[in-house]
Amino acid sequence: MNIDKDLDASGLACPLPIVKTKKALAGMQPGQLLRVLSTDAGSLSDMAAFAEQTGNPLLSSGEQDGRYVFVLKKG
Repeated sequence: MNIDKDLDASGLACPLPIVKTKKALAGMQPGQLLRVLSTDAGSLSDMAAFAEQTGNPLLSSGEQDGRYVFVLKKG
């Protein structure tokens, strides 16, 4: 997977990871991939809901080294 942009939202609490994700996606071209890192456990459900509501597919989500990792595709 070729990631076009990384966003580190570690240490930020809800709703900031989603707010920053929305801002990052706004500056990207359709089809580009954004990887988001977060330490907020609430981001697991928040990111899935955000992806569904905005039409930016959530390609993967998981946990790595104590952080949550998401990959979204700009719709």
